Amino acid sequence: MDTVTIGIVVFPGSNCDHDTEFAAASFSKTTTRMLWHKEHDLQGSDVVILPGGFSYGDYLRAGSIAKFSPIMQEVVTFARKGRPVLGICNGFQVLLECGLLEGALSRNRDKKFICRHMHVKVENNRTMFTSLYNENEVLSLPVAHGEGNYYAPEKTIDSLEEHEQVVFRYSDAEGHVTEEANLNGSVSAIAGISNREKNVLGLMPHPERASETLLGSSDGSKMFEGLIEHVLG
Repeated sequence: MDTVTIGIVVFPGSNCDHDTEFAAASFSKTTTRMLWHKEHDLQGSDVVILPGGFSYGDYLRAGSIAKFSPIMQEVVTFARKGRPVLGICNGFQVLLECGLLEGALSRNRDKKFICRHMHVKVENNRTMFTSLYNENEVLSLPVAHGEGNYYAPEKTIDSLEEHEQVVFRYSDAEGHVTEEANLNGSVSAIAGISNREKNVLGLMPHPERASETLLGSSDGSKMFEGLIEHVLG
């Protein structure tokens, strides 16, 4: 394989689709495809990304309508074959709604929209998405969400911890996980999780908005680079 084709799903209400396309296309050996929600064709994608935004206006519940889009039938099949799927912010919400990841996201603890850079600690660097990071490395990644408060029953959290599915946690600049650093109130300060097979990752912070220094941080770039390297083998 000489190039990696990255498919970016576009729902009505997506507003980070072209940001994600720009970031993905900025790396060598990549091509991008915009995948309209009504289609059943992943256009030969090697990686699928569900971008941030407000799919279907976040009516009923964030991500709850998007899971019924025709394209999601293909994404679920793709993921269950072990292929890479990344859900960012609203994309994370969609992955939870369609059952590819466990848990749910509710209103932020203070019931306010959070839009700022936050510190995020890499809990697991043994995934295709995080292989270029150091374990416990602290990243500066922007968040922009009103429903980023991750929740799951204690039994599910225990299982996520046991199988090393917690990939990112909110922390302070030194990597300490504190209540003050966990602005949205997520249980166990969870910022991102994977499925047990580690080919599906959902996270609330936006790596595409931290893909070059001009944006205030380039800490998200290694996520794309690591994923591309994994696919190229």
